Amino acid sequence: MGVNITSISVSSNGVWQGDDPLNFAFPLLIVQTILILLVSRVLALLFKPLRQPKVIAEILGGIVLGPSVLGRYHAYMQHIFPSWSQTILNTVANIGLLFFLFLVGLELDLNSIRRSGRRAVSIAIAGISLPFVLGCGIAVLFRKVIAGADKVGYTQLLVFMGVALSITAFPVLARILAELKLLTTRIGQTAMAAAAINDVVAWVLLALAIALASSGSSSGAHHKSPIITLWVLLSGLAYVIVMYVAVRPVMRWVAGKCPSEQDVLDEAYIVLTLGGVLVSGFFTDMIGIHSIFGAFVFGLIIPKNGDFARRLIERIEDFVMGLLLPLYFASSGLNTNVASIKGAAAWGLLFLVIATACVGKITGTFVVALLCKIPARESLTLGFLMNTKGLVELIVLNIGKEKKVLNNEMFAILVLMALVTTFITTPTVMAIYKPARGLPEKTMRKLQPDQTKDDNVSTTGKEEEELRLLACAHQPCNAPGLISLIESIRSSSTKSKLRLYIMHLVELTERSSSIIMAQRLRRNGLPFFGSKPSDGAEVHDRVTAAFQTYGQLGRVNVRPVTAISALPTMHEDICDVAERKRVSMIILPFHKLWRAGDDQGEPSMENVGHEWRVVNRKVMKHAPCSVAVLVDRGFGSGDNIQEVGSQGRRVCVVFFGGPDDREALELGSRMAEHPGVNVTVIRLIERVGMGAGNVTLMPSPEKSVESSYTFSIAVMNRQQERSLDELALAELRRRWEGTVDYKEKVVGNVVEDVLEIGRSGQYQLIVVGKGRFPSTMVAGLAELQAEHAELGPIGDILTSSSRGIVSSVLVVQQHDLAHAQETPVSKVVHLEDADEMHSPV
Repeated sequence: MGVNITSISVSSNGVWQGDDPLNFAFPLLIVQTILILLVSRVLALLFKPLRQPKVIAEILGGIVLGPSVLGRYHAYMQHIFPSWSQTILNTVANIGLLFFLFLVGLELDLNSIRRSGRRAVSIAIAGISLPFVLGCGIAVLFRKVIAGADKVGYTQLLVFMGVALSITAFPVLARILAELKLLTTRIGQTAMAAAAINDVVAWVLLALAIALASSGSSSGAHHKSPIITLWVLLSGLAYVIVMYVAVRPVMRWVAGKCPSEQDVLDEAYIVLTLGGVLVSGFFTDMIGIHSIFGAFVFGLIIPKNGDFARRLIERIEDFVMGLLLPLYFASSGLNTNVASIKGAAAWGLLFLVIATACVGKITGTFVVALLCKIPARESLTLGFLMNTKGLVELIVLNIGKEKKVLNNEMFAILVLMALVTTFITTPTVMAIYKPARGLPEKTMRKLQPDQTKDDNVSTTGKEEEELRLLACAHQPCNAPGLISLIESIRSSSTKSKLRLYIMHLVELTERSSSIIMAQRLRRNGLPFFGSKPSDGAEVHDRVTAAFQTYGQLGRVNVRPVTAISALPTMHEDICDVAERKRVSMIILPFHKLWRAGDDQGEPSMENVGHEWRVVNRKVMKHAPCSVAVLVDRGFGSGDNIQEVGSQGRRVCVVFFGGPDDREALELGSRMAEHPGVNVTVIRLIERVGMGAGNVTLMPSPEKSVESSYTFSIAVMNRQQERSLDELALAELRRRWEGTVDYKEKVVGNVVEDVLEIGRSGQYQLIVVGKGRFPSTMVAGLAELQAEHAELGPIGDILTSSSRGIVSSVLVVQQHDLAHAQETPVSKVVHLEDADEMHSPV
């Protein structure tokens, strides 16, 4: 039974008065929106390990909600997506599409197209021409194989099919390149420039296709005069000229009224701009093209230099990309019925369309790139990158269906083609292309001076005199603790000898502002240090601002950089910068934040995300230098370290023995140089008879590294290690006699004795080694249940949030290639005598 949409009320009177909310427009729209967001987010989570763009999940979500899957249940379609609700859903979805195309125009910088050169233009032309010709051939096949396709005008179908196969989705490509860290490399810049040219040409061709489709009825009832098509095209051209001649200067004036010094845009200018998007969409719809063209052109004319465009994107992108645009994909999925592809011929045509789309784009781009003297592997990579479809492709297909150029079967075939071509892009590019970083051969850099002839530490004289640190932060609250730690490390008498690199870690997302930030802050695929302190970081960045203020007040050479990257590969940026800048130590914030309790509440540790824990773990595994992880329990709070008074900061180094503990001891020795730091070294000695003999840890690789401590697999001489421990302690006592408080404590219970130090409140910071090559006492803790296994047994005990520890903790790992490989252990075996210790063997 048909429903008169004019009889549908906006809101219900409630279930208590007998109304079903699903029979009313607004409550039903809310339910539809919630369902769409839920399905698309779940699918995005499932596809995240495959590093697929979010558009894949959103398109699939629409298909799942449509007649292809859930729509097969008639009760579901009648209650959740009844036919009368389609107009309302499509209207809201098209508002999202309108502002999305505006964002696309904001991202697209025409000046970059002018600067791209003949290489990008040639690649773009080849990437359009060959697929367009092949698309015309597919259109001929469609008319012969698919029922009803011959009812569409020949010219309209040819143009629509040519555009559908030749278009490159510029927004999706930008996100894939950013995810793969190729956005600012030569191949990425070439792909972006070619895709931008491709996009502009494709939109012009689509405007032509729409004009042709509007000039004649696909049903054959009547045909309009071809003169109308000419008038539509001329009116569209006039509109573009007016926008560039009359409106662009106005928007340049508006952008000039919003200087970068202001953090907030004036509301009047935001309303003016958003109103301009709607007006532009209205005029192009009135002309007869499509409202999205008006929004796209309006985005193009807004100045890209300065911060106006970036801030505008930040203000509206979450609402548009997160809420409205998924509705558009869902409405597309409701129109996609895979079951409409019937028979072997239709399915064979689907595979032919996919093959044709790939061959046309990849071959055309590959051949021309080779002619432009681009290496074969890069040329092939460019071909796959230019074959990205997805979001823009779906817009073209929906317009074609709306104009009755594509029927249900053709629409379903082309939607599946867009999905497949976009899905294969990321894994294929990852398989065939990995840019060379061009880094020098790995060297061993650490704080502790070399004490054996076999060490191969490559440092220059200047590097030996200058302490280079790389401090990483991903939240503003990381800054105080890191600043206090760095200030404690540097000697007040050698301020000029500290070179500090600050890396603000920012997660790369699919937001437009995130992509723009990646373009600004990376060069050749790597984080970029500008010639001036502000060149490599955003002025308004609170993390960077905090360290720059510290550098100015403390007269420290601070070099900030922002690393914007996907979390699974964030460690690559950190290690690359550490290698290029030849730092001696990387300082990482712990993945849990300390929160002070109120008058009655207990302090707590807030987890900022397991992904950041994985980042720390990967850095500790791949770092080219020593690494320290700071568990901040308020180390940066209170007065400035230089104003603490005679008592100063109280730092305790807990020493068991081994390479990591010696590195922690060296760090404590450097802190002792600061007049505002009081250092205490506590050496824990095993009680006689407590654990006789040496300890061999047996490997158990089947155990989880999440809940089990890992130890080095290296074979080391125990006697030599003991000698190195004694030598390091003797040097500390000789150098800092009367300054460093040195204590030796006989251990009864290792865990309780360590906890006693942490609970005492005598020390604001406790420095410990990770213990990858552990002493006998630490090895005895190997089978404990680990909460933070990456910190080692002692670091994990002091980091636990349930043991009443009040001090901040710094866990130090010395860089040594011999300890690069680690494995969990399963049991401890006591031996009476051994000259060498296998840890584990």
